[in-house]
Amino acid sequence: MSKGILVDISLCIGCESCMEACRTANGLKPTSQRRLSPDNYVIVENLEGDVYYRHACMHCEHATCVSACPVAALEKTELGPVIWHAEKCMGCRYCLQACPFQIPTYEWHNPVPSVRKCTMCYDRIVAGGQPACTEACPTGAILFGEREDLIAEAQRRLREEPGKYVQHIYGVREVGGTSLLYISHVPFEKIPFLARNLSVQEPLPELTWRVLSKIPNLVGFGGVFLFGVYWIINRRIKLERMAKENQLEAKEDFIEELPPEQLDSEE
Repeated sequence: MSKGILVDISLCIGCESCMEACRTANGLKPTSQRRLSPDNYVIVENLEGDVYYRHACMHCEHATCVSACPVAALEKTELGPVIWHAEKCMGCRYCLQACPFQIPTYEWHNPVPSVRKCTMCYDRIVAGGQPACTEACPTGAILFGEREDLIAEAQRRLREEPGKYVQHIYGVREVGGTSLLYISHVPFEKIPFLARNLSVQEPLPELTWRVLSKIPNLVGFGGVFLFGVYWIINRRIKLERMAKENQLEAKEDFIEELPPEQLDSEE
């Protein structure tokens, strides 16, 4: 069954233990940057007051980054995580543009650059463990498990404390579903990286394909239209040229018909 992570924003205290655990597990360089980067796979954002939340890869069920990659450098695994293969990456950065959550980052300063992002500690999951971040969280704000079990747990919390939580589980249907699920005590509209896809319920690769499938028809109609424009413009140019030639011939004929003495006066 597919694995996932349940993020309970109400339990996050902003301690950044998940960030440090991720950095250690992945051998990332220490950095003071407060944004996702090749050295920051996960960051803790401060929304307002004491509201904190985890910001990292959502590991979409129908990953747009995977569908956009022309060399299969990104892969949606059966266990849930979306992983990347650095040896395949050619640096096209299509995934950066395709990701609805703007997650992948690029090694701009590396002589042999590739895309970097959270893999949900895929190697640890394969070995029977859990991601470093969920293991390190001291409050249970991020919980690892089977995706279906996590949805059931989220439903239980919303049902038992309706006055505490927004009655919505983010990630069940957004962009076709994600392996990261969120429940919150503040409206999701206030959380920037989640709010942008709050109303998108359809898998983006399918939406993209529907648009791309119309391109042949658009190209056909566009070709006919452009040919029509070309024909009209070309026809107009020919008519103008013919009119000028006729005027010139008429003038030459008129001059030839004039008597010599009038030609001298015209000159």
